[in-house]
Order: sequence, then C-alpha cells, then structure tokens
Amino acid sequence: MANKDAKANLLNHSEAKVKLLGEYLTRYLNIIANDGYTQRIKIYDLFCGEGVYENTGEGSPLVIMRAVKDLHFVNVAKIQEIPKVDCFFNDIDNDKVEKVREAITRKSLYYHEFGNLHFENLDYKKALELVSKELLTIKNQKIFVFIDPYGYKHIRASEIKALLSNGNTEVLLFLPTQFMYRFDANGTPVALKDFIEELVDYKSWMETDSVWEFIEQLRTAFGDYLGDNFFVDTFTIQKDPQTVFCLFFFSGHIRGFEKMLEAKWKIDTEQGKGWDYTTATQGGLFSSQKTNPLEEKLKVFLLNRNRNNAEVYEFTLRSGFLPTHCRDVFDALQNSGKLIVEGGKGEKVRKGSFYIAYRYFRDEPTKVKFALK
Repeated sequence: MANKDAKANLLNHSEAKVKLLGEYLTRYLNIIANDGYTQRIKIYDLFCGEGVYENTGEGSPLVIMRAVKDLHFVNVAKIQEIPKVDCFFNDIDNDKVEKVREAITRKSLYYHEFGNLHFENLDYKKALELVSKELLTIKNQKIFVFIDPYGYKHIRASEIKALLSNGNTEVLLFLPTQFMYRFDANGTPVALKDFIEELVDYKSWMETDSVWEFIEQLRTAFGDYLGDNFFVDTFTIQKDPQTVFCLFFFSGHIRGFEKMLEAKWKIDTEQGKGWDYTTATQGGLFSSQKTNPLEEKLKVFLLNRNRNNAEVYEFTLRSGFLPTHCRDVFDALQNSGKLIVEGGKGEKVRKGSFYIAYRYFRDEPTKVKFALK
C-alpha cells in the first residue's frame, strides 16, 4: 500500500521539490528571456513521471509548463518578443508520458507559440545521449535539465560535467540521500561505491551515519570534481530527523546560481537551506542565531586583506547567501566603524555604497574595495 500511495500521491517531499523547481524556473526564464542574447531556451525533464497525482498534486512537467505559460503571457502583455521555449518530457514508462501529454492538453498549458513540445519514453541513458547530441549543435541557446531519477545507480558525475561543458547548461538533480547515507553507514553497496569513486578516491571518503554530513561531503566532492569555474549548491527536504532528501544544483554561470539561491531563500526564509516538515514555523532571517553566520564568514574573508566588490559578491553567493544579506552585514559593520569602504583608486565613496550586485560584478568588478578596521 505504501508504494502504491507513493506513486499515486504527490508526497510532501515531492511538493517541496517541485516548488523549488517552479520558483527557480520563474526567475531563470525571466532573466534568460530578456538578456538580449539568448535566441532559444530548452528544458529537459528526463524522469517526468505522470504529472498529475490522485491528490491533485502537480509534478514537474506541469510546474515547468506553468512557468513557460506565465513567461509567455507576461511578455505578451508587455508587447515584448521573447525566445521560444522548447520542452522535452521523458520517462521510460510510456503510460506516464501519455498521462503527462493528456494533462498538459486538458489544463491548456501549451500553445504552439511557446515553442516545441516533445515526448519520449526512453531509458535514461538513451535520453541523456539525445540531450548530449543536441548540446553539440546549439548556439545562443540556454539549456535547463531536471533529473529526478528512480534511485541513483545510473547517475554519474561525469555525465553532469558533460552537460555543463558548453557553458550554457544548468542541471537540477534529485538524489535519495536518505537511502544513500544509510547504505554508506552500514556497508557500502557496489552502486553507491561506483557513484562515489567517480567523484573522489574512495579511500578518502568518510563513511558516516549522519545524513547531513553525507550531503555536505557529497556537495564538496561535486564542487572539487567540477572545479572553480562551476557552482554547486543543495536544497534539503527533511521529513523527519532521519529522512532527508536533497536536490543538487549545478551551473557554470554565477547569475543562474544567484537565481537558484533566490528560489531557496523564498522557500526557506530562515536559512536558505531547505524545507523542514518537522517544524511548523519559519522565522525571520537569522532569528534563532546568536551570531549572523554570514557576518562571521565575511570577517574571515576580509581579514588582513582588501577585497573588491566582485570578490565579495562571489564569496557571498558561494557561502549560500544573497547580496541583500551582505549589504545588511556591511551596513552594520560600517555603522559601528568596523568596515572601511573606498573607491577602486582609494577615493572616498558615499556611505552605504557597496555595489554588491551582478551588474557590478560583470561591468565594474573593482568599483570599490573593503577592509576591516
């Protein structure tokens, strides 16, 4: 009965998962569609499932199509032309794919003006080959790939890296970490060992009985494997103290990374880390913290060294926080006389002028510099 319910109903962890997907795509599509460069956007959902569940919950295909539909009609209202958005939905179970097709039609979520709509029922590896071949031919296009597998034994870090290699692709990957870490602590099965060994030398992997330590170790391993030119982040979904699911986000572009962080902070206003069904409330920013974690990180970052606005912007994002959080910290430090802010050539600047934003990162990376007193 439990398995049947899991297939028929959109469970709590899946609701949080697709909520993050929707929040991110709303931001991602609006940025990309209006960047003046991108000519087409392609979205791939490689394990689309059936889309609609008995409890009326909507899965990833419908969340994706709603984001595309909203993008289209918002820009039509502005009389503004935007790139076409092609959507590709795949699942090895053809019945599920047909349910997705029917639901999209029944809910009027697709019009041909949006772009192309494509359905397949391929094995994951075959679907991945199809996407990889497509990536070789694209120009002035952006790609988003959502991978929500049935398990993890077919997932390989090298394939994620290959998807990212063109510089125009972002990937959101769901991993059943609640099962993976238990295997890790109780004798690692071949599938998990193979998965880990592609990332790191297995001898250096620390077996753990903590799902949180497992997730952080995996995030760090992905980051080291991909290198400094890529961004890796996580979004955790906790059902109970022992059950934690995790989404991993990968991007080669700092702007896309910032949009994912915005989506996370929209859902988790307390820490921007994930969703916890074991607590009933979400507080304000850092309300339960005795010290602001970003403030402590920034103090270490600035210790004995000047940093420019671009360096601080990137450091803030890689620390899991948003520019607005950094500005709040800097306001407090400057008001208490602990932060020195100067122009790029040492000139005085107006109080509160920090220039921690993407446009300055891109166009004026050394506009100001910061130091601690």
